[in-house]
Amino acid sequence: MYDALKRGVGAGAVAGVAYGLFVALVATPAIAFAETFEAGHGHESGIDLVAAAPSVVGGGLFGLLLGAAFGVVYYLFEPALPGATDTRNYLLAAAGFVTVSGAPWLALPPQAPGAEYALGSDARLVIYAGMMALGALACALSALAWRRAEGTATVARAAAALLPFGLVVAAAFFASTASSSGPIPDGLATAYRGLVVVGQVLLWMTLATAHTWLLDRTAASELTIPRETPH
Repeated sequence: MYDALKRGVGAGAVAGVAYGLFVALVATPAIAFAETFEAGHGHESGIDLVAAAPSVVGGGLFGLLLGAAFGVVYYLFEPALPGATDTRNYLLAAAGFVTVSGAPWLALPPQAPGAEYALGSDARLVIYAGMMALGALACALSALAWRRAEGTATVARAAAALLPFGLVVAAAFFASTASSSGPIPDGLATAYRGLVVVGQVLLWMTLATAHTWLLDRTAASELTIPRETPH
């Protein structure tokens, strides 16, 4: 467990740095540009590394915490994950993205700066938490369906594994998702949502890649046989 936690923290550090750089160099200037609409084009946007520093530090810390949790979850549920080491890591990263971000965003999409939410904070929190739980359940049912469909055609197994995610889509459809309003044009708001999604995908993909590399490195070191020194 200690080794798993250490690998997770190491992978999370790499992912946190990558995510922090993305926030500083891409997301922060985009947010500043979006805020010009809220301010009535009153100021210019650009890359301000000093102003972005707290976001970079926050992204790094978030990566560390996420990596620690990733390492422990991988250690506990590795036997239930299909495929080789790299496949297991990317599947777990995909499940993490669906649980933490993907499923909740179907009901409550990320909103650009200046947007006014149609729902109160308490209602949004309940919906977000419920969609997270449903996303985790769908991922668990997907893994179970893949194992139960062993011996069937690959297409049939994939269809069985994707079926549980229909629950997430259905719940998001029936959830209260009244649109928000704000001074930002719809096209820019959509682009901002896409930017947020890209950032989270980058975070999870980098986390899975770094964790796979650390696992391979550990396995290689364990297979190394020390040579005897001739006397």
